[in-house]
Amino acid sequence: MHCWAIAGSGRPTDDRPITDDGPTGLEGDSPAEIEIRIAASGVARAVLLLVPLVTLGVLGGMFIGFGAMAFIAATSGVELSGPVRLLGGVAFCLGLVLVVVGGAELFTGNALIVMAWAEGRVSTALLLRNWAVVLPSNLAGAIVVALIMDQAGLLQGAHGERAAAIAEAKLGLALAEAFWRGVLCNSLVCLAVWLAMASRSAGGKILAIIFPITTFVAAGFEHSVANFYLIPAGMLAGTSGGWTEVLANWVPVTLGNILGGAGGVALSYRLAYGRRQATLDNSGEPPTT
Repeated sequence: MHCWAIAGSGRPTDDRPITDDGPTGLEGDSPAEIEIRIAASGVARAVLLLVPLVTLGVLGGMFIGFGAMAFIAATSGVELSGPVRLLGGVAFCLGLVLVVVGGAELFTGNALIVMAWAEGRVSTALLLRNWAVVLPSNLAGAIVVALIMDQAGLLQGAHGERAAAIAEAKLGLALAEAFWRGVLCNSLVCLAVWLAMASRSAGGKILAIIFPITTFVAAGFEHSVANFYLIPAGMLAGTSGGWTEVLANWVPVTLGNILGGAGGVALSYRLAYGRRQATLDNSGEPPTT
């Protein structure tokens, strides 16, 4: 099973040398080592066979649906103030914990495959294949959770009111607002995956996930896969809206997520660590080229 937490879980096998970045304050890999492991994991994801890819994609959507469901449950029946949003953010972390530790394919995290693409180790066709399979698979998984919640009678009362209010707010966002909130969101999601990759223990991965994910939720950023659950759940709970309004959220948020994860994190760290060799030459002076 290929997931960010599992693929390449041994010492890096990339042929580039690993440099010593000094102490990081963590018992885990240095940023240069993380870059090597993220790139290797991206290659493994890009060549994953179709059936496992779809299966793990559906699981990824369901897991994020569980996290969104936990957010609603934790914030229902009270005013959605700052401290309550913070609590809801911690609850939402369940989704990415399940993805990273349990193993699943998540479209937003797979923006990091761009790191391997930039190194020429993954073709454009394979990159787009992964995204084209995982995105609808995530959508299917998230909607399945929303439908089961509805059939279970759990999108009623205070929970249903919160779900409907969240969906209404998301459907009311302007295109630019949805896009830029998507950029900010997936920068933090991919940073959470990046930090989790530094740890070799489940506990370390969970701790690394909590702060970035809690922050994006508390700040009100937009996550495409979370919205695949939150908007249908809200509509099942009573929010009105058609496909035009739904796509006016899902499309700009998804594009923003790609930019924030692929550009803001993957390419930035690729530039910082991807081709770096030693920081000093034999004379003790910084290299000139």
